[in-house]
Amino acid sequence: MTEPPTESGPIVQQLTELAERLGDLASRRPLANHASDGVTRRAAQLQDSLRAHILPRARSLDAPLLVLLIGPTGAGKSSLMNALAGFDASPSGVTRPTTREIVVVAAPGARDQLLGDGLPLSMLAGGRVRYLEYADMPEDIALIDSPDVDSIEHANRALTERLAEAADLGIFVTTATRYADRVPWEVLARMRDRGLPLVVVVNRMPSDPGDSATILDDVQRLLAEAGIRTDGVELVAITEGELDPSVDGLAHDAVQPVRARMDALGADREARRDLAARALAGSLAGLAPLVQRVADDLEHEAIEADAVRRFAAHAFDTESAALRERLVGGTFLRAEALRQWQAFVGADEITRFFSSGIGKLRGTISALVRGSPRAPVAEVREDALADLTALARSHAGEAARRTATAWSDERSTRDLVAQDAGLWSVSADFDAAIRTRLEAWVAGIAEDVQQTGGSKRLLARGASVGVNAAGIGVMLATFANTGGITGAEVGVAAATGFVNQKLLEALFGEAALVEMIGRARSNLQGVVDATFTDERGRYEGLVPDGAALRDLASAMRAAAGEITALQPASHS
Repeated sequence: MTEPPTESGPIVQQLTELAERLGDLASRRPLANHASDGVTRRAAQLQDSLRAHILPRARSLDAPLLVLLIGPTGAGKSSLMNALAGFDASPSGVTRPTTREIVVVAAPGARDQLLGDGLPLSMLAGGRVRYLEYADMPEDIALIDSPDVDSIEHANRALTERLAEAADLGIFVTTATRYADRVPWEVLARMRDRGLPLVVVVNRMPSDPGDSATILDDVQRLLAEAGIRTDGVELVAITEGELDPSVDGLAHDAVQPVRARMDALGADREARRDLAARALAGSLAGLAPLVQRVADDLEHEAIEADAVRRFAAHAFDTESAALRERLVGGTFLRAEALRQWQAFVGADEITRFFSSGIGKLRGTISALVRGSPRAPVAEVREDALADLTALARSHAGEAARRTATAWSDERSTRDLVAQDAGLWSVSADFDAAIRTRLEAWVAGIAEDVQQTGGSKRLLARGASVGVNAAGIGVMLATFANTGGITGAEVGVAAATGFVNQKLLEALFGEAALVEMIGRARSNLQGVVDATFTDERGRYEGLVPDGAALRDLASAMRAAAGEITALQPASHS
């Protein structure tokens, strides 16, 4: 075998760059925190495989080997651990410290090489490590007893699965009655994928040689069916009752094949490096398919993300369009505000002049306005903005309700909607946000009035109207299309709109007024669009962007090709 390059070689630099590109996957929140267990597990496996084994091992083949004992509850892992260590390192029994922590036994002086910052055991187990030193442990080998692989506590099982990504040698401990249990074989399948060197210990075997041979044949059959090369697996059988009470473990002779292998590794640096190189090569070979599967997950997530985003977009676009229609009609404005404005523009008196033609109105507009009451600018402005805010809130709230209803039916987002009641209505600061925009909109109309009227000196004829009052008139004119109607034909809203528009035409001219109203409507639509975009953003911010996920998936597939290209460097 040709060993992988050491720290100065190109493989480490390439793998480091790869880890940086892919390392955020495990920390990336899956879609709406509702990804399947398989998706979440694969993302975590990818990060753990890169950071906990491939990179550390590529940097140094001389770092201590991690020998991991795994198996189901009650299989005898702790008993094997104690026999190999030579003392009572891990109390046996169904309930023991190893249900919540890992036990690490190593030779004196290896602690910094195993538990230093950034090293695999520190990254994976954190504070859940009970570290023991024993003088008779083989050099540069760490023996690890992991939590039960079928633990009822998810965190314990997850820790064992993460440790399986960091191991250099796996020792699978099972029994003559439990070797076919499904859960442990799921972890063995991952060990197969990453080509981990493997020892299988079948504990509590029957004393009858024929029965024992039958069980071992069946174990080999299961290994072969699982795609694990049996010629690369060391199979050890331990007969029921072979125990050593002095160490609360299995008998010394019974575990001798396993102990002999560890002693040989401890005595032979090249053998350790060869095993480390094999584990690294296997991890690299298993990494590319894992990356491809994660890329598949990302593409599936992109489809789901696009779907739930479309729900939100459709709901808010529909309600935004409905709001635009109601704004043009102007019927949402409260009648009291319109009556005040009608009284100001002198609707009753001005209407009589319409029968004689608009030309006469232009000549008498100043006199009419001077005789009108004080312009109720503040009152009408306040009422109109309050009505606009309420109308926008109503439509935005309906969009929120539709989105939440659709999302509650989707697997990927139902938890979000269930956990956040605020998603069923507008945001808490909706009124304040749109009010700020509306006030700026009204101020913009006043500026437009001043520029338009000032350039033509049109406001001089009706100076007492004032820029702010004329601005309110233009604001009201944006809410109603009054062409072709008369005040006598419709109610107060249409009558006020008609007189208001004729007054403004007299002041500014029809063409200039049309332009001002057009700009005001366009700017108002900008207010609506910005507000509804913000509201829709509350939902879109909860799910990843589909295009970004697809880009990441493409980068993953490219990285898988790079990984495949690296593999020949680690094989002879």
